[in-house]
Amino acid sequence: MRYETDKPAVLTLTAGPVNAYDAVLRALSRPVQYDYDPAFQLAYARTADKAREAMRTERVPVIMHGEPVLGLEAAAASLITADDTVLNLASGVYGKGFGYWAARHTANILEIEVPYNESIPVEAVEAMLNQHPEISVVSVCHHDTPSGTINPIEEIGNVVSVHGALLIVDAVSSFGGMDTNPESCQAAVYVTGPNKCLGAPPGLTLLGVSERAWEKMRANPAAPRASFMSILDWEHAAEPDKDFPFTPSVAEMNGLDRALELYLSEGPERVWERHALTAAACRAGVQALGLELWAADETIASPTTTAVRTPDGIDESQMRACARERYGVVFSAGRGETLGKLTRIGHMGPTAHPVHALSAIVALGGALRQLGSDVKAGDGVDAALAVIEQSAA
Repeated sequence: MRYETDKPAVLTLTAGPVNAYDAVLRALSRPVQYDYDPAFQLAYARTADKAREAMRTERVPVIMHGEPVLGLEAAAASLITADDTVLNLASGVYGKGFGYWAARHTANILEIEVPYNESIPVEAVEAMLNQHPEISVVSVCHHDTPSGTINPIEEIGNVVSVHGALLIVDAVSSFGGMDTNPESCQAAVYVTGPNKCLGAPPGLTLLGVSERAWEKMRANPAAPRASFMSILDWEHAAEPDKDFPFTPSVAEMNGLDRALELYLSEGPERVWERHALTAAACRAGVQALGLELWAADETIASPTTTAVRTPDGIDESQMRACARERYGVVFSAGRGETLGKLTRIGHMGPTAHPVHALSAIVALGGALRQLGSDVKAGDGVDAALAVIEQSAA
């Protein structure tokens, strides 16, 4: 069976990048200003302050001009020294991957790894910290997107804080789609970006940095300086009278500005609610199709991505290709260890609306039927509708 993939998709329901809001796309077409024009410098400062409000931090976040992998790698390079002992928490591909970045800067790496459909037990973190008082940095991925599972970062942050270590949090695909911010999880460095739940294109990183983290980075002679990976170089960039280290991404800043306005004007709580409702409807539909969620327990299933275990006898890549060709809907594959084992349905930004859960169930059920699976898409749609209707009651 052959599927054409050269025609545009109708609907992108992936785990990111996601479709940008129309208003954000229009903002990207604003005139590109000279970066040292006082008007742009003031606009940059205003956008950074909107990011501070959205992230609910006292300090203005750092904006780095590359997609969030830049921020994650920069956090490792800036905060971790050769004298540090790092505890890396791996519940998925991205959590595991941060350990490799950390290992570039210290040989002292400890790790708690769980099956990639589970979450990190807080008790295990606390026990490891008690056994190894030398641990000075802990790293965790909040939503490990290739698994669609979330970790209890507020509880983890509390035990790390009591221990006195610094916490690095990957919140790239959770911030904006659920109730999370740098201070609630006591993060030293909190990494996110606008290209997931804020509904903007990839190209920027947002960093919440605590005062303790700034102090440590300033004292670290190996922390990048005069480098694309330097967090320190951008510390004061949002102050209108300070120079930019290099040319900022002007168009991307215009898009970020509009994305933050949309988020704040709708109200964060309402944004989180529609993400959660869309995911709940999708999970109900998936299960009514007779399929299994990847998450070992539904309580750790992310409100921004639903991961569906691949049924026996189904080629996952063929299923996604069929969904795209016949229904115009694009889903995400797994990554690394989860590749071929699951399909990911994203609920982020503009796709975090309940109607898109119905589209996902129709495309998923229809594609599986085309591949010979005995599923009834109508059952899935009915189950998803029941969740949506109950929420409105």
